[in-house]
Amino acid sequence: MDRIFEYPYDTSEIMRMQKRFKRELLEDGTARVKKRIAILGGSTVDAVRDVLEFFLLHHGIEPEFITSEYGQYRNEALFPSEEFLAFKPDVIYIHTTYRNIDTFPEVKDKDPADTGKKLDAVFEQFREIWESLKEKFGCPVIQNNFELPPFRLLGNSDCTDTRGRVRFVNALNMRFADYAAAHTDLYISDINYVSSCYGLDKWHDGTQWHMYKYAFPMDAVPYIAANIAAIIKALFGRNKKVLALDLDNTLWGGVVGDDGVEGIKIGKDLPSGQVYSEFQEYVKLQKDIGTLLTVCSKNDEENAYAGLNHPDCTLTTDDFVVIKANWDNKDENILRTSEMLNLTPDSFVFVDDNPAERQIVSDRIPGIAVPEMDGAENYIRILDRNRYFEVTALSDEDMKRSDMYKVEAQRAEIRTAAADYGEYLDRLEMKADIRPFEPMYIARIAQLTNKSNQFNVTTKRYTEGDVANMSRDPSCITLYGRLSDRFGDNGIVSVVIGKIKETELHIDLWLMSCRVLKRDMEYAMLDTLVKKAAEKGIDTIYGYYYPTAKNSMVKELFDRFGFRKQSEDEAGNTVWKLKVKGYKDKNTHISVSCE
Repeated sequence: MDRIFEYPYDTSEIMRMQKRFKRELLEDGTARVKKRIAILGGSTVDAVRDVLEFFLLHHGIEPEFITSEYGQYRNEALFPSEEFLAFKPDVIYIHTTYRNIDTFPEVKDKDPADTGKKLDAVFEQFREIWESLKEKFGCPVIQNNFELPPFRLLGNSDCTDTRGRVRFVNALNMRFADYAAAHTDLYISDINYVSSCYGLDKWHDGTQWHMYKYAFPMDAVPYIAANIAAIIKALFGRNKKVLALDLDNTLWGGVVGDDGVEGIKIGKDLPSGQVYSEFQEYVKLQKDIGTLLTVCSKNDEENAYAGLNHPDCTLTTDDFVVIKANWDNKDENILRTSEMLNLTPDSFVFVDDNPAERQIVSDRIPGIAVPEMDGAENYIRILDRNRYFEVTALSDEDMKRSDMYKVEAQRAEIRTAAADYGEYLDRLEMKADIRPFEPMYIARIAQLTNKSNQFNVTTKRYTEGDVANMSRDPSCITLYGRLSDRFGDNGIVSVVIGKIKETELHIDLWLMSCRVLKRDMEYAMLDTLVKKAAEKGIDTIYGYYYPTAKNSMVKELFDRFGFRKQSEDEAGNTVWKLKVKGYKDKNTHISVSCE
């Protein structure tokens, strides 16, 4: 079934088999996070909602929907019904299109100021909607921008003349983009791009609009739904993290072991090599946004390194955090790589030109993405359109991620040389900076709450707005932890949120990045948390563990901390208690600085 979720989408198959596939997804035993999604529609949204549900289930999210009445998106945003208020959505999607722009320039508008006023008026309608939703619900809002118009009255001048609709739509889209860039929790679904890829002539289907009030044809629905689903799954930490790449006929043309380094096709001089050079450039850009690159190739290691050191290769051995070039099964190499990186195998995307290898990996590793790589000239489009690594916010830590993981190899050398584990930790010369949430780190903290799945006791997810509110709330104790060592700065790796109730502190969230596991950072965070609690007159701290498919490693975390178990229900949810008085610090290997 996984193939049905890959670009290009088979709309007829999705529509025909949708109910059956939905049932199979719900019965496959996958632990899915449940989210409430409100759709405010400027056109008919039934098909978009149904296919969006389909994609989200695939991404590990089980949605519950509420939709506005047809065309009532503005009224529902400004004056929400009791039903809408009670629904308390986790995400709101505003499904508007070119059909919902109610004011355009006219030929008689010779003064550019007249057009400017109309542009201001349309933009203000949406700004009012966004601000009303933020005030009333405080959750992420996804807003469509606008596809280009179905005609150009002024021909090519429509994009330059202030009275042109093309220019008007482009200007409005730029206003939307600027506003989203300056405001957290507003995300743009770029249907301008989606419609361009789909084809404007096909997109503007007058029959679908006039008869059914669908703003685009049924064949386009999966493309819209997939685009929205990409944003939602990124918001809730369901992105892929690793690009595992084959070498021969994937990163270059030919087989390096047979053709020799001089015989592989790569570089700008020959058309047959250009396509692979462009793909390598794209992969390098993926690394720049934080995607981890690995090699998974059936090859002699010497040949693999020789190929990557070809003078025309854009990618070099330094760009990869792990290189597995041997004759073992590729699924086994991916599993070994996942263990080395402390990442689950379902966070990988496997790219290989060989359909037999793709099938084996897909069959043996549940949850891994294995796109059908049909022709090297299509490699970029296939990866890009599948939106495996959707970006909703780009932090400094994202851009440094590859270097952070590569440094782990240096730490491993010290671990091998140390007499015992305690000596290894001391040799790292670790320093932690643990402080209450600060404005400059709000985006990174929110990102961690949505991406950390394994070392996460409650797996609660928070938006930037949520995090900012808690940072200012006197009834909350918030802590972030940065960890550095002799090899460099790991960035913000741990987050704790506690809510105060009289003389009790209830831990709402405790998470840590898997790249710093077994460094005792959790003990440094605990010592600081207890200290902060004591300063506020708290005598008891309660911890909570809610089991998920991925967080079993922290099942006994509070037991290791010295908490006492208070209760456990049939689902495995546990409650723990710690008395602040008499607590003794547990961290002995990290030098801690805190306010």
